[in-house]
Amino acid sequence: MIDFRQVSKSFGTHEVLRDASFRASDGERVGIVGPNGAGKSTVFSLIRGELTPDAGSIELPSHARIGHLRQEFNPHEVTEDLLEYAESGREDLHEIMAEIHRLHDEDQNHSGQVRIGELQTRFEASGGYDVRARAEAALSGLGFTEEDFKRPFASFSGGWQMRAELARVLVTQPDVLLLDEPTNYLDIPAIVWLRKYLKGFNGTMLLISHDRYLLNSLTQVTVEIANYQATRYSGNYDFYATERVRRYEQRLAASKNQDRRKKEIKQFIERFRSKNTKAAQVQSRIKMLEKMEDIKLPQNVVSPGKMRLKEPMRSGQEVVRLEDVGFSYDNERWVLRGVDLRIDRGQKVALVGLNGMGKTTLLRILTDHLTPQEGKRVLGHKVTIGYQSQEFAETMNPDMTLFETVRSSGPGSSMQDIRTLLGGFGFSGDTVEKRVSMLSGGEKVRLAFARLLIAPPNFLILDEPTTHLDIAAREALEIALRDFKGTICVVSHDIDFVRHVADAIIEMRPPGIQRYYGNYDYYREKVDATAPEQAETGATKKPSGVDRKALRRERAEAVQAISKQKRTLKARVTKYEMRIDELENAQAALTERLQKGDCNIDHEATNRRLSEIHRELGEATELWEQAAGELEQVANSAAQ
Repeated sequence: MIDFRQVSKSFGTHEVLRDASFRASDGERVGIVGPNGAGKSTVFSLIRGELTPDAGSIELPSHARIGHLRQEFNPHEVTEDLLEYAESGREDLHEIMAEIHRLHDEDQNHSGQVRIGELQTRFEASGGYDVRARAEAALSGLGFTEEDFKRPFASFSGGWQMRAELARVLVTQPDVLLLDEPTNYLDIPAIVWLRKYLKGFNGTMLLISHDRYLLNSLTQVTVEIANYQATRYSGNYDFYATERVRRYEQRLAASKNQDRRKKEIKQFIERFRSKNTKAAQVQSRIKMLEKMEDIKLPQNVVSPGKMRLKEPMRSGQEVVRLEDVGFSYDNERWVLRGVDLRIDRGQKVALVGLNGMGKTTLLRILTDHLTPQEGKRVLGHKVTIGYQSQEFAETMNPDMTLFETVRSSGPGSSMQDIRTLLGGFGFSGDTVEKRVSMLSGGEKVRLAFARLLIAPPNFLILDEPTTHLDIAAREALEIALRDFKGTICVVSHDIDFVRHVADAIIEMRPPGIQRYYGNYDYYREKVDATAPEQAETGATKKPSGVDRKALRRERAEAVQAISKQKRTLKARVTKYEMRIDELENAQAALTERLQKGDCNIDHEATNRRLSEIHRELGEATELWEQAAGELEQVANSAAQ
């Protein structure tokens, strides 16, 4: 059990916790939630003993092994390869094995042999012989290949080093597991695997996360850190969100009743203060008032901010089209090839897939930041693009205030609109008068988002939009984008966000793509049905015993053949679309002349021609549907 009892903690004049208390029982999985900066990570540091409380106490079982995901460490101090690093968390096992080796090297008597036997039994009972298998399983589940296992840990990027750190923590099988934003560097397949793994964890787990999917599917208890306090809720995140509002409304009603009662008592006191016959009753009422403790209402207990986005200028039906697009960074390995994609007005498309599979590359081609070596990108009529990249916060004027920054991008917006939008991203009250230079990196990203959305373009292209947002801001953005009247293409590893915003999924399958005409749940259903093992493990093992050159050549030849077939079918589709447009225009013109009563028109001939147009339209539409259906079948087979 973890007993966090009346703990207070301040950093200088900055108070973080005040008499905060909560308990986590053995085997409980607890979600730790609350606004950014409220003290969630401080709670973890106190539990680990890295910080000492100013007051109160923290009790844990004696000899409990605590595993925690470090957010900061020096990778250059790590000399092991990847697999060795993942195995390195069990120091107790390394000590046992070192003692066994020492005893083997010494001249052994009977007592030495007995001691070796005891140590070997202890090593086995502690899971020592299973460490390698667990390390390999964790690394594979988090997206590493078998070829990666022998690579030096320091050779991986920061994001992949954090995955390795997560694997190391999981392999230790601690009694208490502290996870602080474990999905920060994970793609969706790795998140799915992690969820399954943690469901089978038998120890006590405390999870800080902005990922509602993980919180809802894993936690049994939620502890909110807010307003210096810790408040326990006996349910997952969705239960907490509902119960929190219910408790607030209950306290609000009690507070109003108390205010009403105070008012009645004060009126009685004022009315009868000067009457001697009522002196005892007046004194009784005064004491009653003095004993009344004000009912304090928790702050910020509100529904997600109403971040209503303005309706953008209407674009043409076709927003963007990629035709047989191929892209390579080194002219050797194709990141994308033979990609055909069309996004229409009002569609909300999410790109998913393993990290490094080309999601951001595809976004940058859509925005025209990258030019494909093969094929072309065609932008639709009256399409305006707003691109939220991972670096887009660096272009703001550091001397402007938050309010001025947003107003400069939406000059026609009212003060209330600007404040409401900023509030949705966590900036309220006097905060909007802070200068940009005073903001942290995450705050700058949130401000840049507000600046983008104050006068939104009709095609939003978003790369990990929920990074740096707490849950309330994520929910507010989610609602705003769901109701947005424009078009969206988004890359996000936030499963709940994708589930609620996207109405179509594009899975990256280099060098091609696979499109699913449904939301995230539909996509998972299809993926799980066709490849259940891959869907559950998220493993990315490369094929072994395969002639890779021949495989690539066969794939390239297949792509070329399919691309040629697609070009032919697309030409047919375009031809029929043009014919349909021509006939519809002619039909509209003749109908208008009839409705206006044109004296020079031959009504009989015009009606006869309208009948012919109606018949020709039916034939052209049928031919278009046939060609479009064949094209969709070819496109689907290309991605499989």
